[in-house]
Amino acid sequence: MNVADSLRVASALEKMGYEDTAKAKDADVIILNTCVVRQSAEDKAIGRLSSLRPLKTENPNLVINLMGCMVGVKDNPVLRKRFPYVDVFSPPSDPLPLVRHLLEKEGRDLELDETFTRFAMMDGDLLLPAHDKNNLVSSFIPVVLGCSHACTYCIIPYRRGIEKSRPPQDILAEAQSMADQGVKEITLLGQIVDRYGKDNPDYPTLGGLMRRLHTIQGIERIRFLTSHPSYMTEELLDTVGEFPKIMPHIEVPIQAGNDEVLETMRRGYTNSQYRELVQKIRERIPGVSIATDIIVGFPGETEAQFQDTYDLLSDLKLDVAHLARYSPREGTVSARRMEDNVPDEEKWRRFRVLEDLQEGIAAQIHNGYLGKTVPVLFEEKSKKGRWRGRSETNKLVFAESDENLLGKLLQVEITWSGPWSMLGQIAA
Repeated sequence: MNVADSLRVASALEKMGYEDTAKAKDADVIILNTCVVRQSAEDKAIGRLSSLRPLKTENPNLVINLMGCMVGVKDNPVLRKRFPYVDVFSPPSDPLPLVRHLLEKEGRDLELDETFTRFAMMDGDLLLPAHDKNNLVSSFIPVVLGCSHACTYCIIPYRRGIEKSRPPQDILAEAQSMADQGVKEITLLGQIVDRYGKDNPDYPTLGGLMRRLHTIQGIERIRFLTSHPSYMTEELLDTVGEFPKIMPHIEVPIQAGNDEVLETMRRGYTNSQYRELVQKIRERIPGVSIATDIIVGFPGETEAQFQDTYDLLSDLKLDVAHLARYSPREGTVSARRMEDNVPDEEKWRRFRVLEDLQEGIAAQIHNGYLGKTVPVLFEEKSKKGRWRGRSETNKLVFAESDENLLGKLLQVEITWSGPWSMLGQIAA
């Protein structure tokens, strides 16, 4: 989501005449787009922001913009007092405060300025930054902003606001604009993406939206993330299974394998219901890959409860498991009402146990690709000189070639596999 937000800000600034620079000391404007989903991310953002202060001292005309979840959707006087050298504080997904500040600084009429109006509306008119145009193969499109589910551990509803689906015509216009500028793959984003349209009866479902996107010439692949088990409908699964541009890859977090922990997290489903969902996904979408998220060390999680998570992951053998140690976030229900009583050493132990388990599962799954030929969309050339791309099931594939493979969708025979990536040869 932050990548998509940063892309929109960069587009806005280029329309105003700014150019990007790789060095902060050469910049007239610096935007720090932040994530605070975990404490480590917030600490990193604070450290980077503090490192920018000397640049402001040297150049008082430098505009520093703090953006994203660290700012949140409400005015934050504490932040303003703590970082007085920051000129602009922008909520997530909103380039408007920065655009307004820069236009005022230039003495332009805000009410009449076309650039200001367009970016205030977030209406789908997105021109990619110059270095991305005809070079960006895969890009993100936010379709649901904010979240109203409010899991007890999650800070997102408090920082990104209530759930709001974007109008389908804006999403279609943005996708068409990206296709016209060389983008081949789009990923639809939402904190709970499969709730798209539930806040507006005039909007289609996520499946209906993707069926419309499927008709856009130039877009060759469509993905979506992140889903929630409680809102994964049969209509959505049928859409993924029936429409060839929609990739057979589902991100559907479990977070924990124990029913008591899931209830305390306020997730809204049980271990058995999640298992049934995985079975249904695999039946409806043959060859599908499934990714999940897991939090270890949630307040009160016992060894027996952790074992339920281990057993679920061991039984289901999912393609990817994104692992995280529980981190209390100020303002959330778990931080206010629950004691963070699992020692950090134990969180790390559980993390590594699952990491080792998943590494073996992933290696086994990838080993099944050996000798097979799969379509790969190539996105960039890696530092080692190999071309990097992804299969339909979102597997990372590298291939050697002297030709320019950027944006090409090619058949690749898999010759080597590891737990995290695969190597292949371009098929004749």
